[in-house]
Amino acid sequence: MAVTKPIKNNITALKSEFDSLRKGKESLLAMIDEAEAPESVYNSNAIENSTLTLKETEKILLDMEVSRDVSVREVYEAKNLARVIGYMRSKAQETEINPEIILLLHQMLIGGINDDISGRFRKPGEYVRVGTYIAPAPELVEKMINEIIIKYTSDLSEYFLDKIAKFHLEFETIHPFCDGNGRIGRVLICFQLQRLGFPMVIIRDRDKKEYYKSFDEYREQKNTKQMEKVVSLALIESLHKRITYLKGEQIITLSAFTKNNKLSATAMTNAARRQNIPAFREKGVWKISESFIYNPRKKNI
Repeated sequence: MAVTKPIKNNITALKSEFDSLRKGKESLLAMIDEAEAPESVYNSNAIENSTLTLKETEKILLDMEVSRDVSVREVYEAKNLARVIGYMRSKAQETEINPEIILLLHQMLIGGINDDISGRFRKPGEYVRVGTYIAPAPELVEKMINEIIIKYTSDLSEYFLDKIAKFHLEFETIHPFCDGNGRIGRVLICFQLQRLGFPMVIIRDRDKKEYYKSFDEYREQKNTKQMEKVVSLALIESLHKRITYLKGEQIITLSAFTKNNKLSATAMTNAARRQNIPAFREKGVWKISESFIYNPRKKNI
């Protein structure tokens, strides 16, 4: 499967607008990335069943006390992942994806949590299972990782989102580490996008059902369509958010926009989830430019 032509055209148009507006506003974009970091950390850890809330994650990253006892491991997981995201954001333009950068990011993520397994692939005897799926034998991991990297970096004809979605599916199917595979895999999506001049994206815990479904479809049928949809929607939402900020428009909640314009709340929420309108989430709340003119006949996807 592949990303459809209408989605490609939409992303091309949004990227062109983003590139035009971003000139001279790098500090604003950096500010957006930094403000978004707790949300990125919270969602990625929540997908892995962390019990931390977004508010608790924010407090931990600011070295503030939280109102309940949380495990030391979850505190480290939040702080380490924030450090990985920050490092990746600053280094993405310096090098193409390679085994060394993957291992370094993993060491940063798992270091201090389990130093015995941080910064290395699985060793002989270290098997991992995800649900009923058993990952390839440890002896095959390094070779398989090198193969998917070579395939990703050498293929210059395939559409970039198709390549990124396929790489993520293959990376998680290999499951090269004893722990941290999902979080590193999602960081690598952002790494790959930033290399191409796109903003980072958030794969949200709320969308976990669709996200996990994509792995089942790939492992059972080699179908990549669901993951392409997940990544495409995340990228379009990220572009919508940054374009709205770069334009300096007044931002309000989608619920307020819906009320002000006497629209159907259900229809607008569905349009936002499908990214048929330039809405985006902040702390789980849908927002949109107050000046947006809604046309129900116009669809992006």
